[in-house]
Amino acid sequence: MGVPEQLAERMSMAEQHEYLRARFSRRTMIRGGAVTLGAVAGGVFVPGGTAQAATPAQAPASTRTYPSAETVDGSLVAPFGRHLAFGADPRTEISVSWQVPVAVKKPFIRVGAHPWDLSRKIEAEVRTLYTPAGVGAGADHTQYYVHAELTHLKPGRTYYYGVGHQGFDPAAPHLLGTLGTFTTAPATAKPFTFTAFGDEGVGYHGLANDSLVLGQNPAFHLHAGDIAYADPAGQGKSGDTGFDSRIWDQFLAQTESVAKSVPWMVSYGNHDMEAWYSPGGYGGEEARWNLPANGPDAKNLPGVYTFVYGNTAVISLDANDISYEIPANLGISGGTQTKWLEAQLKKYRAAKHVDFIVVFFHHCAYCTSTAHASEGGVRQEWVPLFEKYTVDLVINGHNHQYERTDVIKGGEVTRKLPIGGTAHPETDGVVYVTAGAAGRSLYAFSAPQTYEGHENDVESVDSFINTKDGKVDETVAWSRVRYLDYSFLRVDVHPAPGGRTATLTVRGIAETGAEIDRFTVARKVR
Repeated sequence: MGVPEQLAERMSMAEQHEYLRARFSRRTMIRGGAVTLGAVAGGVFVPGGTAQAATPAQAPASTRTYPSAETVDGSLVAPFGRHLAFGADPRTEISVSWQVPVAVKKPFIRVGAHPWDLSRKIEAEVRTLYTPAGVGAGADHTQYYVHAELTHLKPGRTYYYGVGHQGFDPAAPHLLGTLGTFTTAPATAKPFTFTAFGDEGVGYHGLANDSLVLGQNPAFHLHAGDIAYADPAGQGKSGDTGFDSRIWDQFLAQTESVAKSVPWMVSYGNHDMEAWYSPGGYGGEEARWNLPANGPDAKNLPGVYTFVYGNTAVISLDANDISYEIPANLGISGGTQTKWLEAQLKKYRAAKHVDFIVVFFHHCAYCTSTAHASEGGVRQEWVPLFEKYTVDLVINGHNHQYERTDVIKGGEVTRKLPIGGTAHPETDGVVYVTAGAAGRSLYAFSAPQTYEGHENDVESVDSFINTKDGKVDETVAWSRVRYLDYSFLRVDVHPAPGGRTATLTVRGIAETGAEIDRFTVARKVR
């Protein structure tokens, strides 16, 4: 039940927003019994779910474009939670996103080549995310996410920027300390570093890893899903309890020290399917993030996209679409994601300016964790494509530990890859890394740990794989490095001229700063 048609014709979106907040407050829902609530997307009402009195977890939530601001003294409201993302072309496009704690008037971004020259002022878009009473903790709560897309930037250039609104101008002398910077991708291939991890959440270990990531001076960071853990159940079901939308405020504040200057490119995991927001549980993510919209279905699969940085193509996938273990969104793309993936792999492998292809997503193709282990849907749908187009590196999260395989093809080890070794994807196969130890509580292995300085090789490891028929036991020989503590991944990319060999140097870095793994992916440049 949305705004009555007769009222909607006479009310602005802001007035409709306030009507709904009053109509579906906690008090009204309890008094009125069951109601049907429409979700709002882009200011248009679409069918929603049914909210039952005294059944809080079933109440749907909504996301919509920004209504007119409430009366507020903008000088008293400070933006927070800044995070960057590349556009489809990292050489010329950057998206800057942030939050404000209350509605403000006329939000904007200033950008320029120097902190004293922020003459370019661009209006920003605000996406409100309203979580009504009955949805977990902290409901009847509105969050305000602000986004500005910057285009026609110059490649390889560092820019200064500031975010603000009426009453809060970052160009003012007393606010210059709020400025941030970003650097666009170079026009030609040059050496660079990127970092990656998954399963962060809010807490000391996530904060510590963020600090270490910043110290690597990465060109960008990949987050392989399970981002904030506002939904602790992670099953993608509106009947689950414990959801708290305010966790996102804490997460974005935690990561701001890095994400305000390092593009933070995310893929979505099972804990990111927040079923209270449509469509597909991704409405909340759409409010918070502004990712490249060049995937196969930006509406239903907003975390699927691609970009090229220098000589390296990066593809983000949504493994919720093919997960047998956690099937809330199983089949959501109707097969279009896999078809799109093959088209991108074929395009990049034929492109002369692309040497390496890196794919990242949440659920593991190959892992021996005692918690989730391996996802059969990934092996069935995507692994054959990774092998066909000789993908250079696959990065996953989901299992809260570090694990790295040998070189695999056809489910078998084609080359053992010891610490310090070199893989040749063109002839040997693919290397898979699980980097899911960014901050959440750690899992376990069934076999002994083995990592740099503490090597303990075994011939095989007993594990399992999640299939459409449930868990199936398997004994595997491809588990080469296993480390059970907080960590992240650092990748150094070294281009090369035609006829020479370009390399990816991949390192596992512990929360202590110690190196726990290192290997090289080598490819001869055409």
